Amino acid sequence: MSVQKRKERERAERERLIVATARELAEQQGWDAVTTRRLAERIEYSQPVLYSHFRGKREIIGAVALDGAAEMAAALRAATSAADGPRARVTALARTYLEFAARNPAVYDAMFELDGGLAFANEDTPQPLKDAFAALLESLGEVAGDGVHPGLFTEVFWAALHGLATLTRAGRLPPEDTEPRVELLVDRLAMV
Repeated sequence: MSVQKRKERERAERERLIVATARELAEQQGWDAVTTRRLAERIEYSQPVLYSHFRGKREIIGAVALDGAAEMAAALRAATSAADGPRARVTALARTYLEFAARNPAVYDAMFELDGGLAFANEDTPQPLKDAFAALLESLGEVAGDGVHPGLFTEVFWAALHGLATLTRAGRLPPEDTEPRVELLVDRLAMV
């Protein structure tokens, strides 16, 4: 292995370590606890090393968001591919989305609540975010209905899921009623 390739590999490994450590710290203590100083201490590198990878916390949040989007897309596709028929796919998608949000609150915040410097819904949108939306669209597009734009339908369904996820997490909706909400959402919005 050439020296250049080794340095590139080591840099990529450091970057993964920074992102994983930021995610772990945010999940344990919240995003306010994620500082470059604390990250540097945890990964045993200097702050300048962190700044050689990320210009600041905003970019770290963005990196966590991109990893989270890739994980969410994979989880949604796994759940929907195991389901039989449109109704089962949409129900599996809704459950998986809400479970992901509940299990990964800091990642979910990085994806949808915090400023990670990422563009949504335009040509500059990073591929992992496009792919996460595509994972929603794959199942929801088939139930959008006649004359309904599949992308718009997916946005509305996604907005409903996001509302359920954030309101449940904030204690505004009781978590024990998640399943009836999913059924209602599938029955009334997806109409399958």
